[in-house]
Amino acid sequence: QVQLVESGGGLVQAGGSLRLSCAASGSIFSINAMGWYRQAPGKQRELVAAITSGGSTNYADSVKGRFTISRDNAKNTVYLQMNSLKPEDTAVYYCNADLPVTTDEDLFVIDYWGQGTQVTVSS
Repeated sequence: QVQLVESGGGLVQAGGSLRLSCAASGSIFSINAMGWYRQAPGKQRELVAAITSGGSTNYADSVKGRFTISRDNAKNTVYLQMNSLKPEDTAVYYCNADLPVTTDEDLFVIDYWGQGTQVTVSS
């Protein structure tokens, strides 16, 4: 019912920049928080950055000052501007969105995930 599609990944040299985009589509009434996660081979998936519907942001310590998350609520799209990239930023980056679902009896929040986009930073 809801699909998240990431784009913008690729190969870049250390010190370079990339901008990731994630567009949500489908049966969307509203979206709460959106975020970016990443997972390198053999490592745990980690939160990179998150943003609420009101624009409050949270970043992993490793990317503070280098990455910027933003969103366009009208387009149901979240972005991740990545500057001063380092080889350790190499990972598959996944988009996440939390959507509220209201039934006759309760309110639920459902997490949706994109398919991932590869970011490779060479030294």
